Amino acid sequence: MKLITMKRVTIVAEALLADRLQEDVVRLGASGYTCTDADGKGSRGVRASEWEGKNIKIECVVQPDVAQRILKKLADVYFEHFAVIAYCHDVEVVRGEKYS
Repeated sequence: MKLITMKRVTIVAEALLADRLQEDVVRLGASGYTCTDADGKGSRGVRASEWEGKNIKIECVVQPDVAQRILKKLADVYFEHFAVIAYCHDVEVVRGEKYS
């Protein structure tokens, strides 16, 4: 079995951004994504109420150049104005053609 090294991009953001972020990820080259509800605590503390909204986590497995495009879009458009974080790391996948 051959493993292919790719990048997993993880985005944690305000749920109100879900549709926009999902569209961006696909438009920038991801063949798909997984989106789940998320909660936790970070530099901005814990979200104190439903009024502030929930968080989502979007994950996609992509080629390195696609990962760079996604991260650049997040930095250019979202980071300054919204509660969004992102990280990226190498993953090894089976059936790498599914992610191209």
